[in-house]
Amino acid sequence: MSAPESSSPEERRIVDLSMRRPVITLFGFAILWLIVGSFLGLASAWKLVQPGILDSFPWLAFGRLRPAHVSAVAYGWALPAGLGVALWIMARLCRTALPSTRWLTNAAIFWNLGVLIGVVGILAGHGTSIEWLDFPGYAAPILFVSFVSAGLWVAVLFQYRKPDPVFISEWYLLAAILSFPWLYAAANILLVWSPVPGSAHGPINWWYGSNLFGLWFTPIGLGAAYYLIPKIVARPVFSASLAQFGFWALIVFYVWTGMNHLIGGPVPVWMISVSVVASVLLLVAILAVAVTLHGTMRGDFHALKSSPTLRFTVFGAMTYTVVALQGCLMAIPSLNTFTHFTDFTIGHAHLGLYGFFSMILFGAIYFIMPRLTGGEWPSAKLIHWHFWLAAIGLLLMVAALTIGGLLQGLAQYDPSVSFRTSLEFATPFRIVRGLSGILLLAGHLLFGLHFFWMLWKPRMTAAGPTLFDLQPTPEDAPERNAFCHSSLGSGSLLVRRGPGLLSIPCSCWVTSNP
Repeated sequence: MSAPESSSPEERRIVDLSMRRPVITLFGFAILWLIVGSFLGLASAWKLVQPGILDSFPWLAFGRLRPAHVSAVAYGWALPAGLGVALWIMARLCRTALPSTRWLTNAAIFWNLGVLIGVVGILAGHGTSIEWLDFPGYAAPILFVSFVSAGLWVAVLFQYRKPDPVFISEWYLLAAILSFPWLYAAANILLVWSPVPGSAHGPINWWYGSNLFGLWFTPIGLGAAYYLIPKIVARPVFSASLAQFGFWALIVFYVWTGMNHLIGGPVPVWMISVSVVASVLLLVAILAVAVTLHGTMRGDFHALKSSPTLRFTVFGAMTYTVVALQGCLMAIPSLNTFTHFTDFTIGHAHLGLYGFFSMILFGAIYFIMPRLTGGEWPSAKLIHWHFWLAAIGLLLMVAALTIGGLLQGLAQYDPSVSFRTSLEFATPFRIVRGLSGILLLAGHLLFGLHFFWMLWKPRMTAAGPTLFDLQPTPEDAPERNAFCHSSLGSGSLLVRRGPGLLSIPCSCWVTSNP
C-alpha cells in the first residue's frame, strides 16, 4: 500500500513513450463514440416527447435508437476510455514499460470495429433486446477477443512490476480487468449464443448488468480517483487500511445486488432477499470510500479552483457516494414500489455511468494526455466550459428524471390513475431532459475538438500545467496550497504565494504514487 521510494524522470518518460500510441488510440476512438452516442441519446430523448419525429427512417425508431445509444456510450466510450486509463495508471504504478505496442494498438482498433458492427447491427434491427447486451451475437466475439488481447497487458505490467508495495489503485484496476471477460463471456453464452430456457433469463441478465457497474465501471473509476486525488493534492491516501476494507467490501457484496431490478418478478424470493441484504451491507464499502477520499482531500478543496483534473475527479467521487447510496435505497422493496418502471431508474443509471464514471474519466484524460504528448492542453477555457456544460447538463437531466420518475411512481401506485396518465405527468420533465442533452452534447463536442486540437497542433512544450484562474490564498499556510500538477516528465511542486505560484522542481514522488 505504501508508495514506491523513487521514480526517475527517465523512467516515467520511457513508460509514457511505450503507452503513447495505444492509449491515445483508445482515447481518440472513445471520444468519437461519446459524440455519436450523445447524438443517438438526444434523438431518443426527443422521441419520448414527440414520438412522430424521424418516423420516415425505420432504423431510427425508438426501439433501436435507445439501445444503440446505451451501447455506443457504454462499449464505445466508457469501456475503452476506462481501459486506456487503467493501462496508463498501471504502467506508472508498476514502473514498467510495454515491450511492444503494436498488439495493444491493434486490439484497440478491433474493439472499435466490433462496436461499429454492433451499433450498425442494432440500428438494422438485429439487436438482442437484452439490456446492456443489445449487440448482435456476431459482434460480441470481436469485442471479447479484443478486450482479452488488450487487458492481458495490464496483467503483464503487474507481473513484471518493480519490487514495490502494491498501491490501492492497482487492486481496483486489476479486479476490473480480470472481471470483465468472465462477465461478458458468461452472459453472452447463457443469453445470446446458447440461451438458457425459462425464467433464468432475468437473473442472468441483471447479474451481468449489475456487475458490469460493480466490477468494471466502479473499480476503474475508484482506482483512477485513488491515483489522481493524492497525486494532485500531494498527500498520501487518508487511510490505507480503510481503503483496503472498502475494496474488499465492494468485491464481496456488490456481486449479490443484481436481483434488486427484479423485485416483484417471477424469481425465487430468496434471491431477492439476498440481493436486498447485500445492497444494505454495501453501505459499509460506500462509506469507507467516501471517508478515505474526503480525508485525502481535507484542507485542499481550494485546489478545485485551479486544477481541471481535480475538479472533474472530485465531482465524480462525490457523485459516486450519492449514486451508491441511492442504489441502496432503491433496493428496499417498499421504496422500489415507487421507483420501478419509472424515469427515476433511468436518472439513477445516468448519474452512475456519467456523473461518477465519465466525469472521473474526463479528469484522468486531462491529466494523462499532456504526459503522453509532451505538451499541455491548448486552452484552459475550453476545459472550463466542458466541465460546466457537463455538470449542469447532468444535474439538470438527473433532477428532471428523478422528479418526473417519482411523480410517475406515485401515479402508478394510485389505482384511480391510468398508466397513460402517469406517463403524462413526466412529459414536462422529459422536455427538460431533452434540453439537458443539448448541453451535454455541446460539452462533448468541445471536449472532442480540444482533444484533436491537442494532437494536431504544432508540437510545443508548455511553460507550465494548464490551470484555471488562480485565486489568492493566505501566505501563512503554504503547505496547504501545494499540489503536484506537472504535465511533463520531471514534475514540479506548485506552491501558492499570494496571487501567484512558486514552482519547485520535484520528482512527482511527493504523493503516495509515481
